[in-house]
Amino acid sequence: MKTIEELPEVLEVADIKAFLGISKSAAYELVNSKVFHVVKIGRTYKIPKKAFTAWFEGQKIS
Repeated sequence: MKTIEELPEVLEVADIKAFLGISKSAAYELVNSKVFHVVKIGRTYKIPKKAFTAWFEGQKIS
């Protein structure tokens, strides 16, 4: 398991799955829940580390 500092600057669903220790389907549900900013490129999701970590730490980003 990686620490927050070890995560790449742009996350993928697999990174979130591994970091949170959740299933692939749960990771996709989270990504599609719109609780943090996600960029969809074709069938691939890219999540800025800053948006994910702010959500994870309970912070609001503007």
